[in-house]
Amino acid sequence: MKSKDIKILVLLAFFVAIEVILANTPLGYVPIGAINATTLHIPVIIAGILLGKKYGALIGFVFGLTSFMKATFQPGITSFIFSPFYSVGEIHGNFFSLVLAFGPRILLGYMSGLMFEILPLKANLKVMVSAGFNTLLHTLLVMGGVYVFFADEYAKALNVSINQILVIITTVIMTNGIAEIIIAVIASLAVYRACYKIVGRMIDR
Repeated sequence: MKSKDIKILVLLAFFVAIEVILANTPLGYVPIGAINATTLHIPVIIAGILLGKKYGALIGFVFGLTSFMKATFQPGITSFIFSPFYSVGEIHGNFFSLVLAFGPRILLGYMSGLMFEILPLKANLKVMVSAGFNTLLHTLLVMGGVYVFFADEYAKALNVSINQILVIITTVIMTNGIAEIIIAVIASLAVYRACYKIVGRMIDR
């Protein structure tokens, strides 16, 4: 195999391993006051930037798969969002659970790589803009999907009125979402600079 192919496989294995570790340990969720911000999106963003949009999408798929499996085998009160196999009384997942589990995560990796390629900025700034924008996009797609596809179920799971759901979702975006953007920008830039010195950037052109 060519040296570049070997490096890509090694980095892919590395990002997959990191994603699985984050998904199954407290490292995947950072407590900030009364909220928890996830770090699972960070390897997806960095994979897209370092390896290109195709491989970023692949690691995004892994992110989605970990969400689906966790929601299926370690369910919580809102697991219906990411697993069609969750069912408790009137609350249950469906096909759109798979859409939310995989769609925004795959797009996260793809768009991170694409934005790094096309933005007419210096590398460090491109990393920060791509990480920040795509983290926000990911949050909006997931929480927007919850509102569109699961508003009734979400209200029942939280034991609140359906009229309160939009306020709750907006609050999540403004708290968790902003925290995740800050974490993503700082961590993505730090990891990118460290990894780039070792392996450079290998886009899938």
